[in-house]
Amino acid sequence: MNILAIETTAVPGSVAVASDQTILGELRLPEFPRAAASLAPTLRDLLQMVDWSPKDVDLVSVTVGPGQFTSVRIGVVTAKTFAYAVGAEVLGLNTFDVLAWQTPRIAEYLAVIGDAQRGQIVARAYTWTDDRGWMLWEDPGVVDLREWLEALLQRGSVAVTGPGLHRFAQSVNPAVTVAQPELWDPTAASVAQLAYQRYSAGERGDVWTLKPIYYRPSYAEEKRTSPRLANP
Repeated sequence: MNILAIETTAVPGSVAVASDQTILGELRLPEFPRAAASLAPTLRDLLQMVDWSPKDVDLVSVTVGPGQFTSVRIGVVTAKTFAYAVGAEVLGLNTFDVLAWQTPRIAEYLAVIGDAQRGQIVARAYTWTDDRGWMLWEDPGVVDLREWLEALLQRGSVAVTGPGLHRFAQSVNPAVTVAQPELWDPTAASVAQLAYQRYSAGERGDVWTLKPIYYRPSYAEEKRTSPRLANP
């Protein structure tokens, strides 16, 4: 199976192609211009690099969030448009699931965190299984980092990864194992490999219903619904 993977929740993001679980090529998106302008040209360059035409793609996989609002939307819309245009299937993956996939077993529980702004994080927790690796254990959404990690520590050893560490690494309890910095952000290669695993297990997506995951409305949306923000 020929897989095209798109990852735009990290900065600057990346794209990759794979044959089953074998990565054939991966390119990082340039930091400037942003994904809105650079994603399509980078996809073109990647396909040319591996000598694929767009119709050679069987499955388009994409991270659907959590992540930056605009970047997530760009990745999802591009994946849906590409898949529809060439007749490929599409599969959306939670960004934190991808981060767990690319992290080795370094504790009993894995906490994956992102920056939810206002001093809070958005989080998911995973527990290790010998046959399937990290499996979702808890999805608390937006939480206080210290309180949540302390509660996890009551259950066993804990490791933490995710883009939220770029801001909150110094706030992590010393009893928690911090993953290597190169594992804090998702890669398109991991997206491709996890997509192949899940597709092989029978998971399918729908180009018409695929949408981003947001744990908190954007500032613009909050401003429209909050009198205090609309009239500072």
